[in-house]
Amino acid sequence: MSRRTGGSSVAAVRWRRGDSGFPIMLTVSRPPSLRLHCSSSQRKQTDQKNGRYLSQRHKKQRSSTLSFRKSSPTPLLINHKPSPQTKLEALDAVINDLESSINNGITIDTQTYASLLETCYRLRALDQGVRINRLIPPNLLRKNEGLSSKLLRLYASCGQVNGAHEVFDRMSRRNVAAFPWNSLIAGYAESGQYEDAIALYFQMAEEGVEPDRYTFPRVLKACAGIKSIHIGEAVHRDAIRSGFTKDDFVLNSLVDMYAKCGDIVRARKVFEKIVHKDMVSWNSMLMGYIRHGLLLETLDIFREMLFQGFQPDSISLSSILTGMSSLKLALQVQGWVVRREVQWNLSIANSLIVVYSNHGMLDKARWIFDNMPERDTVSWNSIISAHTKSREALLYYEQMVRDGAKPDCITFVSLLSTCAHLGLVKDGERLFSTMKEKFGISPSMEHYACVVNLYGRAGMVYEAYAIVVERMEIEAGPTVWGALLHACCLHRNVEIGEIAAEKLFELEPDNEHNFELLIRIYENAGRLEDVEKVRMMAAERGLDFLHSDGQKHRTRNTSY
Repeated sequence: MSRRTGGSSVAAVRWRRGDSGFPIMLTVSRPPSLRLHCSSSQRKQTDQKNGRYLSQRHKKQRSSTLSFRKSSPTPLLINHKPSPQTKLEALDAVINDLESSINNGITIDTQTYASLLETCYRLRALDQGVRINRLIPPNLLRKNEGLSSKLLRLYASCGQVNGAHEVFDRMSRRNVAAFPWNSLIAGYAESGQYEDAIALYFQMAEEGVEPDRYTFPRVLKACAGIKSIHIGEAVHRDAIRSGFTKDDFVLNSLVDMYAKCGDIVRARKVFEKIVHKDMVSWNSMLMGYIRHGLLLETLDIFREMLFQGFQPDSISLSSILTGMSSLKLALQVQGWVVRREVQWNLSIANSLIVVYSNHGMLDKARWIFDNMPERDTVSWNSIISAHTKSREALLYYEQMVRDGAKPDCITFVSLLSTCAHLGLVKDGERLFSTMKEKFGISPSMEHYACVVNLYGRAGMVYEAYAIVVERMEIEAGPTVWGALLHACCLHRNVEIGEIAAEKLFELEPDNEHNFELLIRIYENAGRLEDVEKVRMMAAERGLDFLHSDGQKHRTRNTSY
């Protein structure tokens, strides 16, 4: 990397890896008659030959710089700046020097860009990666597949799949290897855009790109995300044809896919084929059984895991504890945890709070919380959720803020639910405002449903309706309209109730509970003809409904 001008001395830039692992820019002074490139194999010899001359010529220039002792007498100089305190600060400093070098007309080699993009990927430093992207010449990025692949992977891993896809589309030789495809498929799958991940996988096959062992786990995750066992089976067949029937990485993903798609028997068959089982294998099978409510099978495979010499990690123990609906079985696992003194692991302690709370053992839940050596947002959310029927939830929230913990969207769902059940309208309004203005949390459907429930339970039905039609920033869903319909039933508001019911019949045409609530509204208003109309509507859909005696009856449409 060098440049040369008229008769003046020119500075070239050289990069080396520092103690922190980041590239460090080293300025090398050169005489006007000398032109060298960093890529030259003779650079070191030239530096040694001219070292003494350069030292004398630039002695004054070194007075304000920091010199590095090297085997070569060539003075390697960098600007004297305060040492960065974090890795991101160090990375920013390197990029600042890189920008200065480019502004001075110095060409940066490809390996430097690649090294910095790799560092950004490992640190998930998206902002710094964007800065580097702006510095890379577009022509270089388009021609160099390795550089493009690293940039694509960075964007995809940081959730910027649109930016990743733009890089992908500009790659001229993207079909040479599976790596860029895998990165983009993973980006879509991790961001919940499962259909796009699957579509990209099939596009990969159409363009003749051979999948590797990293392709299948990523697309199987997408299949599990949309619970499409048919597509998952097709991907399974592709894995067999590609020769990955004994690859543990692929088999673990198949276990997870089949379990999440509802075929726990097939998941177990694949699990048994894994020769070298690891904790991912055991956890996938454990969580599969828990997800299907097979508690005895969960304990059986937990015991088998112990017998095979595997010590359960925090993931498996937390999953078992929170998944046990039976107190007796949950206490068995809790006893194992206590005997091995791992109950103070953060995720395990959080799970114990949930277990005790779910079974009404609030004293034990509070004891665990009070004695935790460390807490995170999940800890606070768990203890707040355990007290949603009392004002203690609000007291825990105040303590949470005082301790410097940051509430999240789940925190405010619990708090707003507490205010709704206790009739604390003013507190609920204050919390809803604080959530947006102080903590920058955009209200979700659950938050709006809680606010509608807050007003509805307090008899403020028209205020609740105003929230739905005037103040919501997103289109109201079934939970919001359902909360409004429930409020109308509670306070006998026929006008708003009819509006809410009509909307729910469109959104949830087969939900008999909505018909039941409207029937009750009409019965309370003495509008028996309308009661019969709603019953006939329910009958046409083959749904259950309530007679005036409070008993459910099944009515079939016999008009045909």
